Amino acid sequence: MQIYVDNVLKYSVSGSKVDTSVAMSTGSHYIVVQSWDSKGIIQKQPVTVTVSSTSSGDGSPTNIPSNATYYSNLDQLTGWASCDSCAGRGGSGPSAPYSMTINQASPSMDGKSAVFFLGGTTPYSAALWWKQLGGNSSVRNFVYDLYFYVKDPNASQALEFDVNQSLNGQKFIFGTQCDYKDHKDWDVWDTAGHAWIKTGIPCVTPQAYTWNHLVLEFQRTTGNKASFIAITLNGKKNYVNRSYYPQSANAYELNAAFQMDGNGSMTDYSVWLDKVRLIAW
Repeated sequence: MQIYVDNVLKYSVSGSKVDTSVAMSTGSHYIVVQSWDSKGIIQKQPVTVTVSSTSSGDGSPTNIPSNATYYSNLDQLTGWASCDSCAGRGGSGPSAPYSMTINQASPSMDGKSAVFFLGGTTPYSAALWWKQLGGNSSVRNFVYDLYFYVKDPNASQALEFDVNQSLNGQKFIFGTQCDYKDHKDWDVWDTAGHAWIKTGIPCVTPQAYTWNHLVLEFQRTTGNKASFIAITLNGKKNYVNRSYYPQSANAYELNAAFQMDGNGSMTDYSVWLDKVRLIAW
């Protein structure tokens, strides 16, 4: 099966269905989905669509429906769960000192940021924090919108931002990390395959002493996959167009998460988060 946009091949897959996202510029486009079966029989379906702008000047999505649920100012809330060992490879990494402190006046954008700390001496230690928001099986679309600030970005191996949804015996992990120390790109998590997948989207070392605006867009598809739609950092939007199957889980939850990874030198460092919100519908 193949997808053509304006007579140019954009996607091809061997299978009985297509379940993907295709990036297109604003304006009118002629799309054709075409298939060939084992007997050589061809079927095609053309359609003309008009693409409108999907982001504001700072990269925030503007196509959010009026019935969406807003979980706002998560950085100001108490009750975040956390761990260190579970953040390591295979869920059994080393222990490390770590902490989270809310209501930080500086640096802050709204006067109440949260500061996350990771330290210790064991190379490549990590810490993970997540805020449970209650189960919500009715939502399939997610926008994770936040600002982060680092004074010593070179002390970090990677920064990870996740949304997790569990329902009907399955867990969908929308894991996204800026691996600027190693691969220097954005990676996304293949839940069923238990592996980070390089997207080819560059993610350079964040500038120190600067607030960075990050917007992540995900979808739990009707085909039962965790779909990574787009990553927008400081107004620059890149489409991911990757989807992965979930894993088995006995839980009913929706949460937003943040993880700090230490590098080989394991230098203590902190990250501030502000105006953290999850939008779901």
